[in-house]
Amino acid sequence: MTNNLIPMLNDAYFGEKYSIAKIISEIERKDNFEFRTTLFEELKNRGTDQNAISVGITGTPGAGKSSLLGEICKIFLEMAPNKKMAIVAIDPSSNISGGSILGDRTRVALPRRENRIYFRSQPSQLELGGLNPYTYHVIRFLRYLFDFVFIETVGIGQNEISVSLISDLSFLVMQPLGGDQVQFMKSGIMEVPDAFIINKCDEENLANSSYHMLETTLSFLKDILPDQSLPPIFKTSVIKHTGIKDVLDFILAFKRLKNRNSEAKQQLEKWIESEYGIWGKRILNTHNLIQKNMSPPSMESNLSYEQLEGEALRLIKSYIKE
Repeated sequence: MTNNLIPMLNDAYFGEKYSIAKIISEIERKDNFEFRTTLFEELKNRGTDQNAISVGITGTPGAGKSSLLGEICKIFLEMAPNKKMAIVAIDPSSNISGGSILGDRTRVALPRRENRIYFRSQPSQLELGGLNPYTYHVIRFLRYLFDFVFIETVGIGQNEISVSLISDLSFLVMQPLGGDQVQFMKSGIMEVPDAFIINKCDEENLANSSYHMLETTLSFLKDILPDQSLPPIFKTSVIKHTGIKDVLDFILAFKRLKNRNSEAKQQLEKWIESEYGIWGKRILNTHNLIQKNMSPPSMESNLSYEQLEGEALRLIKSYIKE
């Protein structure tokens, strides 16, 4: 695959979905470290960057996240004729077989042969946090090719907030009168999203009641929210085609990018903890490996993510007795 990487990358830049899919499949392989290193070195050498806006979409099961995203895609093609978007949809995996239905693909109807939109399903692989172990690297790759990268997670639980760590802008999608506000306030999830969407607002009175209930809850939490200001709340209906343009206007106008170095640090620590537990993370912290190789926010990292990952693995393996 490495030998064919250059021509496949050339096609990927033109939106060829087969080439993009083949590269992502290789990224998702467990023994992908060598390929991943070559891929991101080549992307960096081409002078491209990761200035795409990452948009996280999470929420309760049945809130209509996939259907809403499908409508956003249709309007995006009209409102942003010079922009491209990619979607990564995470579906829950079976606790018995480990497989996934990947049903989100059936709910997002995309125009055929449209190279400005790319859709990819991923199984969660039973990972808590709503993302699978390779989602981060897939997002990194897609940021080089697209202007916007949407990440739709599995239905949210109290731990499934990892999408906010790799998103520049994150949305929490809820249903009218779902009784979710109190539960989210208890678990702290209300503090995570940058904006809220009350979807399925097909009945105006129910929608308004939910809107005011959510607004009251957020006002109660105002002192612990970022910037101590209330995040925007949108009311949408896929059936009535209302409110979706407002959401997209908000996304297209968004400019603030998260610091990629900080993001890489968080993801590497998360991966080390997943693979080696608290013991592995303690070794990194003891040697201060990540901190000393991550430059101040205004500068680029001294090491790429793959170089840093390799250093971390060598360090941890030096503690493992044969």
